[in-house]
Amino acid sequence: MPRHSATAATVALLSLTGMLVSTAPAQAAADRIRLGSASDAHRAAWSGPAFTMNGAGSVVAASMTRAVDTIRGGSGSLDVVVLAGSAPSSGSTTPECDAVMKLAGINSCTTWTLTRAADGNNTRVNTDIRNAEFVYFAGGDQCRYVRWKGTALEASVESVVAKGGGAGGGSAGHHVSSPVVYDACGGSATSADALADPYDRALTFTTGMFDWPHYAGVVNDSHFRDRDRMGRTMTFVARAVKDGLTPGGRAWGVGVNEGGSLFIDSRGLATQYGADAYVVLGDHQPERALAGKPLTFTDYKIWRLAPGTTFDFADRPACGYYRRSVIDGVPDADLYNGTPESCATSGS
Repeated sequence: MPRHSATAATVALLSLTGMLVSTAPAQAAADRIRLGSASDAHRAAWSGPAFTMNGAGSVVAASMTRAVDTIRGGSGSLDVVVLAGSAPSSGSTTPECDAVMKLAGINSCTTWTLTRAADGNNTRVNTDIRNAEFVYFAGGDQCRYVRWKGTALEASVESVVAKGGGAGGGSAGHHVSSPVVYDACGGSATSADALADPYDRALTFTTGMFDWPHYAGVVNDSHFRDRDRMGRTMTFVARAVKDGLTPGGRAWGVGVNEGGSLFIDSRGLATQYGADAYVVLGDHQPERALAGKPLTFTDYKIWRLAPGTTFDFADRPACGYYRRSVIDGVPDADLYNGTPESCATSGS
């Protein structure tokens, strides 16, 4: 065969091989990037737990600083692990750790990108988590995160909190931090979708993953007012009550705006940072929550938490809320503002 013909045949074969390889499903291996010290901090005791619940994926410096200072007791340094279900689409490959490393009291920050449910049992991943003092779940897709339920990763994160460390996250990481997780495994629901049909296929939940102290009965929501998610949080709450996902016949939605972060200390006292958050209580059965029918639920009790406001999850308040209802899928006007009822006039 002439040389040029052989070369052409080889190129064609290589091109075909490349096409065959590219069509095969790929599963990336767990990826680790560590910033800061190569050695972990060691100390006999830590002073947490502490939690941060962020409305967007980014670290909020003020609340994270408070969490770090609380856990280290104001002295020494600690290690942070960031868990992500996918790599960032652009920019830095370690955006959360880039922000964390600017804070005082940080020994190291390690980003693990885990793309498979089986990565939750990766020995090196779990060693890093157990040696850390704070675990931050990045933004992304919480459906990936709930697939780690029942893996070693779940127990490793719980061990960090148990030793006086902390946990939290933003966006998807905020969702997975509540005991009832809106997992979005059926797709992302809008408020309009949820109110029109509280059993829409996109409204799926995972329970029994993380249950942090004083945070029982909660379902988190993110990008809250920015994406007009009050309606869907109201539906989450109604579903949690109707389906018995929370104890005592009541459920609490916690929605945080982008740029906001809810810091929660070991006593259950929460302080809001950066931007507003909302606590939405449903304390009775919905008047109507049926598949294919618009939601009816009267008298939600809503607390608006401006930056600097506190909310006691250990001893939840019986006043300071305003009320809103949903009738036949149509919510009251002005869902995000209201005149709080005083303790003297509010009901139980």
